Amino acid sequence: ASVIEAIRHLNDAGLRVMFYPFVLMTQQAGNGLSDPWGAAEQPALPWRGRITGSVAPGRDGTVDGTSAADAEVAAFFGAAAPGDFVTTGERIDYVGPAEWSYRRFVLHYAHLFKLAGGQGAFCIGSELRGLTQLRGAGGTFPAVAALRALAADVRQILGPDVRIGYAADWSEYFGYRPPDGSGDVLFNLDPLWADAEIDFIGIDNYMPLSDWREGFEHLDAGWGSIHDLEYLKSNIEGGEGYDWYYATEDARQRQVRTPIRDEAYGEDWVFRYKDIRNWWQNPHHERIGGVRSPSPTAWVPGSKPIWFTEIGCPAVDKGTNAPNRFLDLRSSESGLPPFSTGRRDDLIQAQYLRAVMDYWSDAAVNPVSAVYGGPMVDTSRIFVWAWDARPHPAFPALSDTWSDGQNYYRGHWLNGRTGAVPLSATVAEICRQAGVQAVDTSGLHGLVRGYRIERAESARASLQPLVLAYGFEAVERDGTLVFKPRDRTAAVVVTPDGLAVDTDGTAGVTRTRAASAETTGRLRVSHVEADGDYRTRVAEALSVTGDTEAVSESELPLALTDSEARAVAERWLADARIARDTVTLALPPSATEVEPGALIAFDDAPERLYRVERMEDAGLRRVEASRVEPATIEPRDSGEDAIVMRPFAPPVPVLPVFLDLPLIIGDEVPHAPHLAVAARPWPGSVAVWDSATDADYKANVRVGQPARIGITGSVMPPGRPGVWQRGPRLLVRLNGTLSAADEAAVLAGANIAAIGDGSPENWELFQFTGATLVADGLWELSGFLRGQAGTEGAAADGWPKGSTFVLLDGAPVQIALAPTARGLQRHYRIGPANRGYDDPSFVHRVEAFRGIGLRPYAPCHLRLSRLPGGDLAFSWIRRTRIDGDGWDAPDVPLGEETEAYQLRLERDGTLLREVIVTTPNWTYDTGLQLADGAAGAMSLSVAQISARFGPGPATRISFDV
Repeated sequence: ASVIEAIRHLNDAGLRVMFYPFVLMTQQAGNGLSDPWGAAEQPALPWRGRITGSVAPGRDGTVDGTSAADAEVAAFFGAAAPGDFVTTGERIDYVGPAEWSYRRFVLHYAHLFKLAGGQGAFCIGSELRGLTQLRGAGGTFPAVAALRALAADVRQILGPDVRIGYAADWSEYFGYRPPDGSGDVLFNLDPLWADAEIDFIGIDNYMPLSDWREGFEHLDAGWGSIHDLEYLKSNIEGGEGYDWYYATEDARQRQVRTPIRDEAYGEDWVFRYKDIRNWWQNPHHERIGGVRSPSPTAWVPGSKPIWFTEIGCPAVDKGTNAPNRFLDLRSSESGLPPFSTGRRDDLIQAQYLRAVMDYWSDAAVNPVSAVYGGPMVDTSRIFVWAWDARPHPAFPALSDTWSDGQNYYRGHWLNGRTGAVPLSATVAEICRQAGVQAVDTSGLHGLVRGYRIERAESARASLQPLVLAYGFEAVERDGTLVFKPRDRTAAVVVTPDGLAVDTDGTAGVTRTRAASAETTGRLRVSHVEADGDYRTRVAEALSVTGDTEAVSESELPLALTDSEARAVAERWLADARIARDTVTLALPPSATEVEPGALIAFDDAPERLYRVERMEDAGLRRVEASRVEPATIEPRDSGEDAIVMRPFAPPVPVLPVFLDLPLIIGDEVPHAPHLAVAARPWPGSVAVWDSATDADYKANVRVGQPARIGITGSVMPPGRPGVWQRGPRLLVRLNGTLSAADEAAVLAGANIAAIGDGSPENWELFQFTGATLVADGLWELSGFLRGQAGTEGAAADGWPKGSTFVLLDGAPVQIALAPTARGLQRHYRIGPANRGYDDPSFVHRVEAFRGIGLRPYAPCHLRLSRLPGGDLAFSWIRRTRIDGDGWDAPDVPLGEETEAYQLRLERDGTLLREVIVTTPNWTYDTGLQLADGAAGAMSLSVAQISARFGPGPATRISFDV
């Protein structure tokens, strides 16, 4: 089902799909199986191209060239037929012969491909070189005949619209030259390539594009760098496998190259595996015993397009020397390219791909077929190995999940690498945006994984971090600004006879060394972490001499891997120490080979090199140079540190709780509500969006940490404010921890929480001293101060089991709310901050808030005094919601614009009189009593009035008249 889903998804995306059945060899070390190639047992996880007969060609007792080979190939392919598969819905059942054969394998996938609505192309196999070169009786190639029959059966299943082919190894596609000294030249795959059911020539093209060595003495050193694009292109139809070959491993070590020549018939291309063009456009004449057959094979020149069914290069030093090599210690095929240091090198992989794609996209080298009217190499059908379905950077970081993560760093994977930009393109773009058009960046080699440029800075400032990190320089040549890497070639040797006499009459060389106290002993470079969460990381380099404790810190606005950042730090530190040695000298105008950035040396110490840092032409050439060590320029590899990623937080809905609370500290926005959010797992941060309608949302606030929200597991009885409540305890179930606090800490503001029914307005604030974990996630709270911050009215009624608990520890935040929006309904969407507010994980709420922070407290100490003559005198004490904890002033601050109280006189629930007074007292004289008909049981409630909020909670007193 997953295969079908994947194919449909790719088809729906409009991608070119080539289905590529892959034979994976899974035998492990210690398998004890007989090895046809002569080893003690079959190697671990070998290449499928090693599949052959029971005894391989070239060994004593081989089945090659016998009827036994025909029988063994027939057994490998089997007898499964297209009609042996029954499709029911999305289920495919096999009803054919009881065999686990190659035909059953491929035909099953063909049915899957058809069931998924497969469009595009289907390969009947890949890289079966050991089978396709195995000869049967009479010199036939039974595996080639079996592949032809398989192609016909696949066509029967998939129909005429699907393009069918075979993906041959690059060492297999062009023919077979038996290593038996016979001189035979056999085009063993030509019957397959010429078959009417085969639509394309598939080549898994891992041909070498370089022959690079360390140092500057090897034969290709004149190109300057293995990363030179033109160098790599020159080896696509040139170099090893085209112009020459190495006859032995010793010849490779010594670079003894043997030219590829066909002295007998002048068909050099017959022996060149890289000569795709001549193989494609010429008839093929086999040779038996070295004698060319007068009749060609069935191949029709230029009759079918060539698809590179695989190309790729490992991201490792000198990867282009052998793009087919890979590192996987579990496999017997594991190994580095020849002469590789094993250092990670993403750039060589990128340059390889650029070279191949750029070269074959050039119509001048890619001829058009007179048969089908298309190019020889179909560049729209070049498939790069490998894009992994596992998401980067989770792969390779999650080593506990995937055991092959370490293979990524020097492997063929494209994940996480395709977004890198060539250094040359980055520098050229900075110059272009600065209006500098005459630039040459062709000599720069590097990859920029990410680079932050401040908008207001100059081009020079933008280039400086790149210059420092990648070690290049700029020189002006004939009106063009040329960027080039620090010179790694031979130095210009300066002799005493080559010096000029300066204008002050001095001659010779002045050498200077800075004091060691001025040098740095430890260097720290901060950067953005590549291959991970893009967090800020610090790479450190320490002087091995330890002769100074000076520490220098620098910041690079670049995304770098750990090894790259360490290499930069080590290079800077080494350069700084070596560059303590400087020289000044004067040269005649004729010394044109000396220019800024060039290396110079002196005949008395040619091993000591200096880089020209500054030159001044004034009749003669004044030169200032600093000492360098070329070894510090060379990239290093200290290995990749394990990447530790933050756990993935799936986009699950969060639990938002709005709390319209009184002022607690006093510096809150009084009319704005708080929002507490909990989620399991926590998504990192939570975004709040709001709008007057359910559209056109604007970002409101982000919640950075989860709140501790719980549900009470017991009743909280009514409580009196202002006294310690040491009675019944409260059970709270929540995801998180609570802690106890002593009474002094609680009185200073610790352990404050809200309990309520979950609605925005109805909350009591209380504090607690005791917190004991009694079961998993269940806490027992004790030692309460109830009805805090003017919420004694809510405390008076108590709270049932199942009430909402929120710890007010700073995690709940105030949302933004305009004063004019108070009391009006607004729409809120709350969810993971890394997703849009229309994501299904967002919670939608519609709420209105009164602004309880503006609400006055209820007056206290409401008293009645009966005066002579029957008048009733009421008095009370005002409370304040602002700065009421001080003891120095004679009274608490007013907290409102004016002092005013609302009095309501009732009898049996009927309002008899409502009065507003501006002092904390009121007399109900006998005249008013007579007018109201006051008699019997009555009550008076007093509430302070806020100009913005209105009356707050009331204090009530009952009395008889």
